Amino acid sequence: MWPYLALLMGLYLLLRWYWEGQTVENLREKYVFITGCDSGFGKKLARQLDAQGMRVLAACLTQEGAKELERLTSDQLKVTILDVTSTESVKAATEWVKGIVGSKGLWGLVNNAGIGLPTAPNGWLTKDDFAKVINVNLLGLIDVTLHMLPLVRAARGRVVNVASCAGRVSILGGGYSPSKYGVEAFSDSLRRQLLPFGVRVSIIEPGVFANPIILAGMESVKSTWDRVPSDIKETYGQQCFISYYKALQDLIKNGNPNLYLVTDCMEHALTSRYPRTRYSAGWDAKLFYIPLSYMPTFLADCVSARYSPKPAQAV
Repeated sequence: MWPYLALLMGLYLLLRWYWEGQTVENLREKYVFITGCDSGFGKKLARQLDAQGMRVLAACLTQEGAKELERLTSDQLKVTILDVTSTESVKAATEWVKGIVGSKGLWGLVNNAGIGLPTAPNGWLTKDDFAKVINVNLLGLIDVTLHMLPLVRAARGRVVNVASCAGRVSILGGGYSPSKYGVEAFSDSLRRQLLPFGVRVSIIEPGVFANPIILAGMESVKSTWDRVPSDIKETYGQQCFISYYKALQDLIKNGNPNLYLVTDCMEHALTSRYPRTRYSAGWDAKLFYIPLSYMPTFLADCVSARYSPKPAQAV
């Protein structure tokens, strides 16, 4: 019995390799718009696709990020400034893209822009702390997508949304996981609604990757604790904050430094004739977080205990 199962699995993997290895024609003539290209996944993907001759339209939040990207790429890559939380900025970027792609339409839209901070146990945060993250990661993504959709439909192209394993298993507090759960839900409905138009929608679910920007922004976790009301501080205690801060710092420091694991998934979603619906990037995503999301709740609760604040008397 086992040899037959092994044979079937081998045939399945071979067929999938062949199926997914077929690429779209005339890729050098296709335009791809990427948000969040100042750093991280967006910056690497822009450089990766540019090196392969694709027509990359990169959106950066800052002028400094735009200049740095232009310095590292060919003259064919074009850069604009975009704040995904501003509808006026999104409209301006859409008009900019429309003026470049013309009747060809936009082959690829990669919604990569995102932030992770502020993060802290939910009881330490305010509504505005949640809104800051959700406005970028979810509402900004939705706004960009809705404005760009006519251009993507014209090309019968692709939408690639960056979610996270945190959109399956919520371990940390704050707006990051709620925003990524929302990205999953929005992408699912979008995929079904765009299939009749020949548009494919893919979700990227990275595990934990090393992010120097988030690590540098860890001071915001301290500032969050500093402004917590005194009665809440008494409930949790200083030692609780120290333990939480160290656990979060270790999580980010030990993240996977190989960003190409994510950008290769993005590239495949854009260039394969038969892209996947979901891509998991990183071994922790494949072997830990995603399997954990299907397991009994008490197991996920045990795993997340390190990041769960405890009462002062229990620390």
